[in-house]
Amino acid sequence: MIEFYFNKKRRLITPNDFNYVFKSPNVIRCKEITILGRLNLLSFSRLGISVSRKNVKYAYQRNKIKRLIRENFRIIQHRLVSSDFVVIVNSSSMQISFKLLAKKLENLWSYYYQ
Repeated sequence: MIEFYFNKKRRLITPNDFNYVFKSPNVIRCKEITILGRLNLLSFSRLGISVSRKNVKYAYQRNKIKRLIRENFRIIQHRLVSSDFVVIVNSSSMQISFKLLAKKLENLWSYYYQ
């Protein structure tokens, strides 16, 4: 049975989790989003999100982008290789619609499919 959960065990929480990905990541990027991925030894993928105040000024916009990324990951996580991912949002992400941002995110995830 495929699980569509996004619970705490599927998140990168500690700085050590993020540093593990930053050490030697596979990088996929477009103008608005960068995804860093690194294989893990778990049987599932985990996600960390970085949206800085410098790049996205207002909190409601940062929260909306994070919700979009989490929802997108939740739906496709069973197709991904068991990896840890960090999604970094650039400032140009606010210049396009959220619908287009979701499409670009789906295209980037496809590089990590099994």
